[in-house]
Amino acid sequence: MADFSLEWRDFFWNPRTHELLGRTAASWGLILLFYLIFYLFLAGMFALTMYIMLLTLDDYKPTWQDQLSTPGVMIRPKGNQLEITFSTSDTESWDGFVHNLNTFLSPYNDSYQVQTNDNCAPDEYFIQEDSGEVRNNPKRSCQFNRTMLEECSGVLDRFYGYDKGQPCILIKLNRVLKHEAVCLHPQSYKVGEDEWKEDSDKIGPLAYYPPNGTFNLMYYPYYGKKAQVNYTQPLVAVKFLNASLNTDINVECKVTSNTLAVGSDRDKFAGRVSFKLRINDK
Repeated sequence: MADFSLEWRDFFWNPRTHELLGRTAASWGLILLFYLIFYLFLAGMFALTMYIMLLTLDDYKPTWQDQLSTPGVMIRPKGNQLEITFSTSDTESWDGFVHNLNTFLSPYNDSYQVQTNDNCAPDEYFIQEDSGEVRNNPKRSCQFNRTMLEECSGVLDRFYGYDKGQPCILIKLNRVLKHEAVCLHPQSYKVGEDEWKEDSDKIGPLAYYPPNGTFNLMYYPYYGKKAQVNYTQPLVAVKFLNASLNTDINVECKVTSNTLAVGSDRDKFAGRVSFKLRINDK
């Protein structure tokens, strides 16, 4: 036992040979120098690789982009799992929806839009291409004023119709770089048809804001968040004027255009959005 303890002490530090853990100071110095050079080399290779890769990237557009022929569609306010349920007589049931819409529409206030965006000519693309290697940045954006949503702007009716059982739903397209999409006709919002055809009689008359229910050409193409810093997505508001009460209404909003491909059945958000609406009177 004593011999084992002595051997262990000599292995850890041998005073005769001045070895620590079986190596002299020179040996430890060489091995540490080797690993220092080795890891510095690896770090240098990684840094060089990252530098070369970053040289291939463009700050304003992705080097590689999936072919997104049909952008996704979403609604506001955001209900629980795309379900909007409230009671006209219970303020708390729809107050959250009103607050959600107010927050979402704050960047659309007319005063802010006038300061940051241009008053563009409608019904034509707002083309701002680069001139060769000279970038035309930052690119300008067109105004989308909150008051364009009229009854669904929160200005004329601060409760967006929820207190009267006539709720407003905002429709927006997800941003896709260089996309030139436009919803051409109000009837392109096929509400309550297809999967839930039996619910079409529950929806009742609808009002669209802007009145033609389209995404105007002047808001396209979209050049990216960094190039178009102040870009404001256009919206279409749908107001349910006389929807059936105390019953679930399945609604599908679908965008069609001569520049949009037909959405895929495997992607429920490709060019359309489905949600459930229930308006209770008690």
